[in-house]
Amino acid sequence: MSPINFAYLAALAVSITGMVLLDRRFGLFFWRDARRAAIVLPLGVAFFLIWDLGGILLGIFFRGQTEFMTGLLIGPELPIEEVFFLTLLCYNTMNAYTAAVDWLDGRWSRRASATSIDEGAAG
Repeated sequence: MSPINFAYLAALAVSITGMVLLDRRFGLFFWRDARRAAIVLPLGVAFFLIWDLGGILLGIFFRGQTEFMTGLLIGPELPIEEVFFLTLLCYNTMNAYTAAVDWLDGRWSRRASATSIDEGAAG
């Protein structure tokens, strides 16, 4: 057995941090409605974990062990990295969805106009 390697887990953590920074900068998900986000994100992760467990039980999904993974399992064929990946997937989806709704509603153009006006007044 190879030594524990945290490269993939670290990459997922850095990516999740990027999602948090984008969320904070543009007020997309948690910064818009933290209570709702605190419900939606875990529900999304739980849904996909159940999906994964179903695939594992049916013999469809198997753990792909590489030298970049820790090797730590939270269930048969279910690496700890999967929880972080699913968190990133759901967070990214909610940020993208909210950004798309804002863009389609024209909020970004209004926000950009207000920001450029504010910057012009400050300069």
